[in-house]
Amino acid sequence: MKNLLIRLTLVSSLMGLMLLGACTQEQQNKISRDIQNWTGTDGVMEVYAGDKVVRRFLKVDKISTALGTEDGKPRAYRYGYGVFDENLNMQADPGEKKVYFEVSDFSNTVFFENPR
Repeated sequence: MKNLLIRLTLVSSLMGLMLLGACTQEQQNKISRDIQNWTGTDGVMEVYAGDKVVRRFLKVDKISTALGTEDGKPRAYRYGYGVFDENLNMQADPGEKKVYFEVSDFSNTVFFENPR
């Protein structure tokens, strides 16, 4: 039974790779983003005022583009959820909570994967 399960897993993995190879680069990128969104990332969103970090959000899994309710067009801001790093020490300390946030397309922000 165990060997059958291993073989089925290998066959399904190979079929998935073959299907992925038949996709365009754009479709492969979308699949990669979907998988990354599903598995999550340890992202950091920093908001700058000039050259100084004024807000930081940790453990952000993704940033989404807001879409209009009726027209479906992209809005000029992004949103997400992350732990508000109140003391800017790059750690989610006790008492720092996960919050919803929005950032304008016109604000100075950087989103990156936490290097730790």
